[in-house]
Amino acid sequence: MTHAPTETSPRRSRRAPTGRRSARPPRRRRLWRWIGLSLVLLLLAVGGVGYWLYSDLNGNIKGVDINEAIGDDRPEKLPTSGQNILVLGSDSRAGDNAGLNAGKVAGARSDTAMVMHIPEGRTEAVAVSIPRDTLVTRPACAKQDGTEVAAAKRVMFNSVYSQVGPACVVKTVEQMSGIRMDHYVEIDFAGFKDLVDAIGGVTVTVEEDIHDSSSGLDLTAGTHKLNGTESLAFVRTRHGVGDGSDLGRIGLQQQFMLALLSEIKRQDLLGSPTKTYKIANQLTAALTTDSDLASLTKLAEFGRSLNGVDPSTMETIMLPVAYDTQDPNRVVAAQPQAGRLWEALRKDEDIPESAKKSPATGGDSS
Repeated sequence: MTHAPTETSPRRSRRAPTGRRSARPPRRRRLWRWIGLSLVLLLLAVGGVGYWLYSDLNGNIKGVDINEAIGDDRPEKLPTSGQNILVLGSDSRAGDNAGLNAGKVAGARSDTAMVMHIPEGRTEAVAVSIPRDTLVTRPACAKQDGTEVAAAKRVMFNSVYSQVGPACVVKTVEQMSGIRMDHYVEIDFAGFKDLVDAIGGVTVTVEEDIHDSSSGLDLTAGTHKLNGTESLAFVRTRHGVGDGSDLGRIGLQQQFMLALLSEIKRQDLLGSPTKTYKIANQLTAALTTDSDLASLTKLAEFGRSLNGVDPSTMETIMLPVAYDTQDPNRVVAAQPQAGRLWEALRKDEDIPESAKKSPATGGDSS
């Protein structure tokens, strides 16, 4: 196998970004902080109920033995590299969810990817998002059934998950960054459907009309309370937002996570044992982790170790990317910015401003 097929998406203009887009970064930073916080809340909530319905919830969590799947072909774990977690938002279209997108897309894809770096001392964190349309070099990997898949260049990042599996996504991120991932956490977006319905919906505000026949989302500008099916369409949509690129969808997914967490906080779901169990049951059912975290006890222990992380100080960055010169529907890691970003994380150093500039977004990658 020498080349992975890519998905089709509308051509986007390579014109300079508008002024309105340049005004968004401060809000995007707040949204990414909430995404990081959502992981912490998930771990702590699961740990809180683990003592009274352990076996019920523990059976929901799926584990992947990343170490066994990748072997020794990994970056060295450096003594000062802190903790590095690959957080993946997968989008399954199988089973009961197959009809949620008019049957146009099968299988599962990694629609959101974030490397969360927690330096030594665990009092702050950096979140680096990798756009799904980024062209990468996929290393040679083995599928879960043992089938070997050859390395390939210019592969769309989100195709790695669907074609080879989560362990290969970890290996791809490790080789492109030079950073060893200590843990892997995957959340299936489809799992949010039942959660949203259970809490009575999530309220979002959109600045412009969104009409996307691919995702099924049809919203007028203004405030809307979304049910589970509508929420799933909201995080999947891309064609009705901005220039139709993945960069616009990232903002909607961040907005949805913030709205979901705000609704959970408003209802004080974590203050009631019954409601805590309900939310933990939905979240664990949508959760896959590396085998070292694949139990309530291990998740709770890891969650407690993150207590010192203050989400308000989390630095949030999108991997600097530029539009591909051969295919304007795709992006590539912008150099030397991306290299400087990964180097700073490897060394546990402050990220230089020059490493945060993304040509595809007019220079700001926050």
